[in-house]
Amino acid sequence: MNLVFFDNKSHETLLPLTYTRPAADLRIGILKISEKWEKILGGVTAGYVSQMHLSKKYSIPVKADLYLASNVIPEHYLMAEIKALSVGQKLESFGNCIAFKSTQCFIDLPELNEALANAESIESDSTPISVSSAIDIFKRNGDQIQKDIDVLKLETVSSYGVYNTLIGSQFYIDPTVKMEGVTLNSTEGPIYLGKDVEVMEGSVIRGPFAALEHSTVKMASKIYGDTTIGPHCKVGGEVSNSVFYGYSNKGHDGFLGNSVIGEWCNLGADTNSSNLKNNYSNVSVWNYSTESIENTNETFVGLIMGDHSKTGINTMLNTGTIVGVSANIYGGDFPPKFIPSFSWGGSSGFQTFNFEKAKEVANKMMQRRGLDLTDEESSILEFAYKADSKFR
Repeated sequence: MNLVFFDNKSHETLLPLTYTRPAADLRIGILKISEKWEKILGGVTAGYVSQMHLSKKYSIPVKADLYLASNVIPEHYLMAEIKALSVGQKLESFGNCIAFKSTQCFIDLPELNEALANAESIESDSTPISVSSAIDIFKRNGDQIQKDIDVLKLETVSSYGVYNTLIGSQFYIDPTVKMEGVTLNSTEGPIYLGKDVEVMEGSVIRGPFAALEHSTVKMASKIYGDTTIGPHCKVGGEVSNSVFYGYSNKGHDGFLGNSVIGEWCNLGADTNSSNLKNNYSNVSVWNYSTESIENTNETFVGLIMGDHSKTGINTMLNTGTIVGVSANIYGGDFPPKFIPSFSWGGSSGFQTFNFEKAKEVANKMMQRRGLDLTDEESSILEFAYKADSKFR
């Protein structure tokens, strides 16, 4: 099957994370949304119809059988409805297209949207699970860790190492993991440690928790449930209900909760992010789609940070802070709750981070991991630079 993920209106509500990736490339639980569909459907070739600035990195399909909304999480009850579609039909829920069966290849979103407008609509009997904001990512992360373990058909281990304390029975630990002197508690949810993960001594981890390949949990870390550490990340200090995407670091003490951190980010030593207001009222955050601060109706919201952004030592961040792509935050006191992409500064004010300097920093960080900033990735960063210029 040739599977094609297409971006919908959620692309705007998921900014700044979707400046640098289609929604289907967002990780929630262990797997990315695209990987979940690929595992469940089996034997599929995936392509993307996304924003124009992403098309060079994320391939446009040369063949198509089924189009799926990028932000919809697969569930078994959806599969029967999708498989029952005939060519030219679309599956909808409350006016939102979930799936469209077509063998025609559409090269861009306007062309696809025109075809969707003319397709025969079939209303879904269920309410699909969708990721419409970054808040959905950390809210659903614990459940998705469990579901991904089921999809991956992983086997449990009853013990690991000589000096570790394992409480409960839901442990999924790759034999390449390095770990001694650690306490793991899976009574509230599973704990998954992937290939070549290292958990340093003194760390205490409570599930649901996932650490992906080549990631490191630093010494004496305290990690609460519903947390995912992406591949090649280094994380320490106190973390609760947060998702780190690949190659990002929080290597020192400091608290982070109810947060999503993009790729290639670095949180300086003793960076602390509030996730609860002192008066316990609902948290308001910047919404890119409406270009305004809006009430989330959530009590716990921490930090949402786009790719390549960083904080300096002792940075303090307010409840519900939104940071764009390639921002650099430092200094005393609290900076604003919305920090646009390519902003450089702190509470005393910001200036624009020179684009060429920002690319140089990004490339240096990537080279530390044996990678280089590609031309495609550079053009994606340039798009974010221009898109957020009106906010700086």
